[in-house]
Amino acid sequence: MRLKTPLWRRTPPAIFPVCLGFLGLGLAWRNAATVFSLPTWIGDLLIGVATAYFIFFLLLYLLKLAARPLVLLEDLEIATARAGVSALPMSLMLLAAALLPFGVLVVQIWWAGVALQVLVMVLAANAITTGPIEARHFSPFMYLTFVGLVVAPIAGIPLGYLRLSQGLGFFALGTFVVITVGYGLRLLRVKPPVPLRPSMAIILAPISLLAMTFVQQEQEMAFLVFYYFAWIIAVMLLVLSRWMMTGGWTPNWGAFTFPIAAFSNLQVMAINRNLGILPEIALFGGLAIGTPLILYIVYRATRAFLTGELAKKSAAATA
Repeated sequence: MRLKTPLWRRTPPAIFPVCLGFLGLGLAWRNAATVFSLPTWIGDLLIGVATAYFIFFLLLYLLKLAARPLVLLEDLEIATARAGVSALPMSLMLLAAALLPFGVLVVQIWWAGVALQVLVMVLAANAITTGPIEARHFSPFMYLTFVGLVVAPIAGIPLGYLRLSQGLGFFALGTFVVITVGYGLRLLRVKPPVPLRPSMAIILAPISLLAMTFVQQEQEMAFLVFYYFAWIIAVMLLVLSRWMMTGGWTPNWGAFTFPIAAFSNLQVMAINRNLGILPEIALFGGLAIGTPLILYIVYRATRAFLTGELAKKSAAATA
């Protein structure tokens, strides 16, 4: 059956968390090859495919915005879509990190990601404050919008933007604390419905990325605190995994991808810090679990996009 609306006019922001996780998986494999005896081509292949995948959907979303620019504001009205839009600039910043060895447009891509993340954050804050009062509550989706700048130091510090990266990292730390406390208090009163349970995995991403930032800044104590914090959360999520997956695949499964990738990349840094066998076990487990899961989610999200299901189920705005 032919769709009445062209797919690109309803390009769903829900695809960008999947892109973020896919890029992160490629980086995890490439970085793992530096500490394990693994073929380097696996990481390079995954990064290449993930980059093409992300650019394809980025171009589609830009077409959607070109057709009707105000569609962006409509996508920012819903918490899940806000998270998806936020994952777009985060993916740009991560793409800059992936391109560091090649030096191809890295600075330009990095700055584009940082600038867009700030813009999305401002627009999202306005959407929340002007939206329905009942929708103004803390959720894990806020991590992508308001803590998303934590991705910046990964490429920012190697590019020489040390002070700026430190500032962005501390800003991300502050917003992380506020959201975590706020959502923690909300969880005491309201349990997430089945479709939103996967979003609880998101918290692992900012914790892992903050730990990575502290490594880059040589802040050993802060790194250790967040590293073991990430371990505690990862174990809890593993225990709750069946509960979070109840009900089968939904667009929110994209929330599983980038936290696993971030946690796996963190383990490479921990191995380089000589933290023993624990990070080696975690890296092996992260790749063993994350690779098939992330690739499966990429497949399901792509199929859902082609049928129009992804846009429909994630309530994507139409240009």
